[in-house]
Amino acid sequence: MFQASSYSGNRVKDYQLVLQQTKALLAGEPDHIANLSNASALLNQFLEDVNWVGFYIYRDNELVLGPFQGLPACIRIPNGKGVCGTAVETKETQVVADVNTFPGHIACDSASQSEIVVPLIVNNEIYGVLDIDSPSTNRFDETDKEYIEKFAAIVQSYLN
Repeated sequence: MFQASSYSGNRVKDYQLVLQQTKALLAGEPDHIANLSNASALLNQFLEDVNWVGFYIYRDNELVLGPFQGLPACIRIPNGKGVCGTAVETKETQVVADVNTFPGHIACDSASQSEIVVPLIVNNEIYGVLDIDSPSTNRFDETDKEYIEKFAAIVQSYLN
């Protein structure tokens, strides 16, 4: 059974704890949907100042909504469109300080002002993306990027 932890306020130590929690939460479970569901729930309870945390799964040349925490979202995102589609196309993490300045941003939730999207790559192929939105501009910094990428790498290891 998962027990929510009290975090210390030291972002690096807290992120390290979340990485350990992620490994423990996903260990031994082969079902992708179950793992993505728990991963999005864990990040959502840990991260402050976010309004959407979830996954899109890449199918038939587009992203399809997967497990998430937040308001209802866009169901399908074409390859190369918006922040998520750009992460798929470039295979690189996208950190957007102000989504209103991102060309072609897809506004699934009008409250979202900044976003980070990490591509999930399994067996050298795009599996999908981890998408996190915030109602504040400039929410995600280099520490967030580093540890959210590490989080995504753990999740990827359970998607083989």
